Amino acid sequence: MVRRLVLVRHAKSCWDDETLDDHDRPLAPRGERSLDRMRDHVSALDLPTLFVLCSTATRAEATLDGLRPALPDDAAIEHDRGVYDDDARTLLDRIRRSGEEHASLMVVGHNPTLQDLACRLVGEGDPADREQLADKLPTGAIVSMSFERDWGDLAAGTARLDSLFMPRRPRD
Repeated sequence: MVRRLVLVRHAKSCWDDETLDDHDRPLAPRGERSLDRMRDHVSALDLPTLFVLCSTATRAEATLDGLRPALPDDAAIEHDRGVYDDDARTLLDRIRRSGEEHASLMVVGHNPTLQDLACRLVGEGDPADREQLADKLPTGAIVSMSFERDWGDLAAGTARLDSLFMPRRPRD
């Protein structure tokens, strides 16, 4: 069975209120505007039996809210503080335990964890996209990858990078 893992870096967040804890930062207006393009991209993905694992950070939850119309009606959604706190290895362990009955799994989270995880898992795919992924995963980016293993067997280099979406081109 082909499995699909989609990693969504939250949309651009707002830094206007320096008194807010990082976990509580909302989306910036630019982040809110990017949600339409992000949602269009997610709509085009084939995501049967989807399980969504979302960070509890305000900006991640707002990103997921913006994407919900593009998700299957029966998508299972779990909000987990660990997605905010975890490193790539710990998040991979969580993914390995979470996916069992799901063909697709989406993580809405943060860098550097998502970029580190994607770079670790991807073993093939478009060379230009792989180079971009290694260089920078900007806010609002969506990494879609597939593999033909059980979730518990997901390991370094076993996934194919199917698409790399960015709401806007990263600045050099």
